[in-house]
Amino acid sequence: MAPTDKAQKGRKTRSALNDVVTREYTIHLHRRVHDVAFKKRAPKAVKAVIEFAQKTMGTKDVRIDPKLNQEIWKFGVKDFPRRLRVRLERKRNDDEGAKEKLYTYAVPILGLGNAKGLQTTVIDQE
Repeated sequence: MAPTDKAQKGRKTRSALNDVVTREYTIHLHRRVHDVAFKKRAPKAVKAVIEFAQKTMGTKDVRIDPKLNQEIWKFGVKDFPRRLRVRLERKRNDDEGAKEKLYTYAVPILGLGNAKGLQTTVIDQE
């Protein structure tokens, strides 16, 4: 019988455990919240940021900075920024009873006029 496990086939599985990294992304919220009722648009945008962070950083535990929440909600419940520049930091979880070993902390990058066309950048750790 052929081996079914990926490790047995000679492929290495990549783990995010050793990678403590910081990246800057531009999240296109407008396409993620398209066709949502007016009173649910800003909450859906917050959930879309969390979902994006989970997918890109590979962690289930995503924490949002209060400034990021204010940035999303600054136009009210019906409207929100079309694109949002976000710094995602994958950090080690030092809590003793933590289920996850890593978590992602999302912070907005303020002061940009337009986030359109900006590429993903990796920030060097000091």
